[in-house]
Amino acid sequence: MTIFALGVNHKTASVDLREQIAFSPEQLHQALPALREQTGVREAVIVSTCNRTEIYCTADTGTAPSSDLLLGWLAGYHGVSATALQTHSYCHTDAKAIDHLMQVASGLDSLILGEPQILGQVKQAYQFAKNQASVGSILERLFQQTFHIAKRVRSETAVGENAVSVAFAAVNLARHIFADLQQASVLLVGAGDTAELVAQHLTDIGVNKLHVANRTLMRAQTVAEKFNGYGHTLGELPELLPQADIVISSTASTLPIIGKGIVESALKQRKRKPMLLIDLAVPRDIEPQVDELNDAYLYSVDDLQGIIQENMRNREEAAQQAKAMIVEQTEHFMTWLRGLDHLHLLREFRQQTEQLAQEQLQRARNHLAAGKPADDVLAELTQRLTKQFLHAPTRLMRDAGAAGDYQTLAVFQQFYNDND
Repeated sequence: MTIFALGVNHKTASVDLREQIAFSPEQLHQALPALREQTGVREAVIVSTCNRTEIYCTADTGTAPSSDLLLGWLAGYHGVSATALQTHSYCHTDAKAIDHLMQVASGLDSLILGEPQILGQVKQAYQFAKNQASVGSILERLFQQTFHIAKRVRSETAVGENAVSVAFAAVNLARHIFADLQQASVLLVGAGDTAELVAQHLTDIGVNKLHVANRTLMRAQTVAEKFNGYGHTLGELPELLPQADIVISSTASTLPIIGKGIVESALKQRKRKPMLLIDLAVPRDIEPQVDELNDAYLYSVDDLQGIIQENMRNREEAAQQAKAMIVEQTEHFMTWLRGLDHLHLLREFRQQTEQLAQEQLQRARNHLAAGKPADDVLAELTQRLTKQFLHAPTRLMRDAGAAGDYQTLAVFQQFYNDND
């Protein structure tokens, strides 16, 4: 049995190419059966996300397709050049394929090391293929063990801990400073992609007092309503700041929009209750002089980058621990897989041997029925069985000797020594 993992990802292919060979859910309905129709393919799962498209499949060793055949099918299905795709693709088999899948599901092969979303995407791909009857006993066991090791990586290492994006780093900083963010009032200044991502992270950790101020009220309301918050214009900042425990700003303004004076006034109205201000904008949205005020704690994007770099180092150290766990799990699976091949080979060997014995036994019975002496029949039976049983091993030993294949010869030597 051979296991394949073939595809492209963010490391090997451009966004344009990844878009061209991505599979929509509708396409997968036709693609999975079409893939299984390829020579030798028995089981198949297709993982397709914005950062990767990968084919995982199994095939009997004797009829296993080549990587070129699988690549040609992928290119042909999407109408792209197989030559161009080959330059940006990879193909792993057996232990390397298993290791790759486990690293992908554990977030070790992601654009952001340790990101958790990929595990859910791999689970969805597996479940979709299972519903399409494209998952058999081999991939069933492989994906279940993959989910098991991914869960262990999450629970037993720090690979998914610590913020490694500016938006999440800002929220993580706020979470460490405020004991109970559910009681904190948060003001987002700006309503772009970064602000929306911050809002999502804040909502995920339980923040329920969210205000969004933006140059255009409609955009502020659009973002705020997604998270049960309130939209405002930038002109309302003097009224909003005194109510804010946390201010996170990320506009595209070329000049600061929150000055020392307006923050000082807000702090007086707050009766010196501390305020955390996080400036994610470049150029800055908040005047650096704000940090001079008592009870105002200002962090810039540079401060967060230092936190992110340290967290990345921590994740990379944890990733080494996770990879060691995956190596162990991969070997465990390969041991099981080799056991299947061994049993299959043993079954075929016994069937073939029994067939030869039955053929010679019937031949001997025919000779006895024809009146041939029993001693002559038994002698011929023994001679023919010995010759047939030794024919294949003798040929293999002769070929191994001629080729200088000492490893094969050593196996035969060990076999016959064990039978002394």
